[in-house]
Amino acid sequence: MTDTTAGAYRDPNITPPLGQAVPLGLQHVLAMFASNVTPSIIVAGGAGAGLGFGSAEMVYLIQMAMLFAGVATLFQTVGVGPIGARLPIMQGTSFAFVGVLTGVAATQGLGVALTACLIGGVIHFLLGGVIKHLRWLFPPLVTGLVILAIGLYLIPVAIKYAAGGAAKFQMEAESFGSLMHWAVALTVVFVALICKFWGKGIVSNAAILIGMIVAYVLAYILGMVNFGTVANASWFSGLQVMPYGFEFSLGAVIAVTLVSIVSAIETVGDVSATTRAGAGRRATDEEIAGATYADGLGTAVAAVFGGLPNTSFSQNVGIVGMTGVMSRHVVTIGALVLIICGLLPKIGAVIASMPMPVLGGGVIVMFGMVASAGLNVLTEVKMNRRNMIIIALSLAVGLGLNLVPTAVQYLPGVVKVLATSAVAPTALCAVVLNLLLPQEDTAEG
Repeated sequence: MTDTTAGAYRDPNITPPLGQAVPLGLQHVLAMFASNVTPSIIVAGGAGAGLGFGSAEMVYLIQMAMLFAGVATLFQTVGVGPIGARLPIMQGTSFAFVGVLTGVAATQGLGVALTACLIGGVIHFLLGGVIKHLRWLFPPLVTGLVILAIGLYLIPVAIKYAAGGAAKFQMEAESFGSLMHWAVALTVVFVALICKFWGKGIVSNAAILIGMIVAYVLAYILGMVNFGTVANASWFSGLQVMPYGFEFSLGAVIAVTLVSIVSAIETVGDVSATTRAGAGRRATDEEIAGATYADGLGTAVAAVFGGLPNTSFSQNVGIVGMTGVMSRHVVTIGALVLIICGLLPKIGAVIASMPMPVLGGGVIVMFGMVASAGLNVLTEVKMNRRNMIIIALSLAVGLGLNLVPTAVQYLPGVVKVLATSAVAPTALCAVVLNLLLPQEDTAEG
């Protein structure tokens, strides 16, 4: 698409011809598809018995990830009243919640985790009315640190998956770390790099997805794929209301709410980046509030049916900047595709049949990019002594407690989960230190 043509679509309310709009909508889906379903796979895998790879429960969680990413996107692009930015904002399952939800699901069950998501989503929704007054608490120093901590926390998970397992018994198996597992995982990485840097358009934007498809085929040839769940899955299924029950835990709600605040600030950044890249202007207060309302509503509605929290996807902001197409209706098409996929259990079963090394190769790239995004935000920060101390202490406490969880083994259950989640202690330290420590005017070497 030429710059002249793209310039005609800088108005969010204008729709390109269908022949252009459909491929552009699919491009948005391809760019976020793998990242959208991965958090559900990881949280389900950490939840214990009955939710392992290929299980019917995991298939359902993957379905909900696709379905409610589409629904939440419609909240953003179509909107209802004050809800929705009415901008080309693609929603998807958030990586930010993985650490907290995996810990809660492993210790207290998915019922507690999803109840916390429901309540946290309602609180997130209410943030829409005050978000513009809270932005000062989360400057680039804080948001960059939190995003960096999310990526660094998740990277070991990626390595475990690439080597062939995540659960203790899987890591103790003789096949863990085998050359066959690493051959499959590295296929994802190499194919993704080739597509990203030598491909163009959709091929470049869907680089990780293409890499995972190629590795999936290789894994099938090597006899690593079991299609039993696919054969047993139906072509269509209905939704289940609170499939794991309603179980309240104050600690879990607090943990999810804290991450929701960080997620809301991240969405503010994505909205601002979208309007700047696609229309060359600042985002309005109404757009930022609407995006936050949609974030929270999407999370709450998803949790009712067994889905994980949703947030705006930064990679799709890049597509808007690259194509220059600001049409929200293009992203609406992508949302409808996700909803259709989410209603078809066969698609969820195919994804759930993916061997762990295939997923591992994909998330090595994804989680590394999350960490890189955090570093990119931190480039806006002056590296004086004060800010370097905040970075040092926040990461040391957040990641240190995560790496040595027994250091806080005598804390109450949910408090311990929160303390060892990496993200929550990093965010708390960064916010508190940024408020307490005096500013410095000059950088020091």
